[in-house]
Amino acid sequence: MASRRKPSRQKLIDLSHTIEHGLITYKGLPAPIICDYLSREASRRLYTEGTTFHIGKIEMVANTGTYIDSPFHRYESGKDLAELPLESIAGAPGIVFRVAADVTSIDESVFGDAALRGKAVLVQTNWSRHWNTDKYFEGHPFLTEGAAKHLKQSGARIVGIDSYNIDDIKDGRRPVHSILLGSDIPIVEHMCNLDRLPGDGFQFYAVPAKIRAFGTFPVRAFGACAV
Repeated sequence: MASRRKPSRQKLIDLSHTIEHGLITYKGLPAPIICDYLSREASRRLYTEGTTFHIGKIEMVANTGTYIDSPFHRYESGKDLAELPLESIAGAPGIVFRVAADVTSIDESVFGDAALRGKAVLVQTNWSRHWNTDKYFEGHPFLTEGAAKHLKQSGARIVGIDSYNIDDIKDGRRPVHSILLGSDIPIVEHMCNLDRLPGDGFQFYAVPAKIRAFGTFPVRAFGACAV
């Protein structure tokens, strides 16, 4: 009788920031308001003694915490969150490119001749060390238009970065968003803990809620690594 193969063990690495009341993710956008809709105290009168429930309420813009951009974020006729194929946001083989701390403009040379087709391409800048500080909003690293064209031509499945914006916010064209989302390549921004991932050999997940006519939403992004 053939022996059963042991299931491979996985280590899950959280790549997302925590959303909390008052958090500013993007300068100029409002912070989330997190409160009770039904508090535990108020629920006491609805249930048997000793039984309580909590129903929370959150008011926030879509661009809060670690979030994913679908094509609809940039293009009116693009795929919205509900139309994103799960294959594009769950289980893609991942590869990390680590950028030196003094590099702000990240061009296509960072990718070298690496095979990117069908992969989750994550760019580690370590800018997440400034998360929840004023420094986070100024002088952040970003990808160039040339880098975006390379990712498109190389067939990347999804692209993520641990920075304030994947684009240079001084460029109103937003070429990286335009090129990637125009090619149905989702973008994940405001990531963290990319230093905890291996260079490759892991799977990447960044699944948002399935919402119609919405282009952006927070995700619990993570990497699954074999151990």
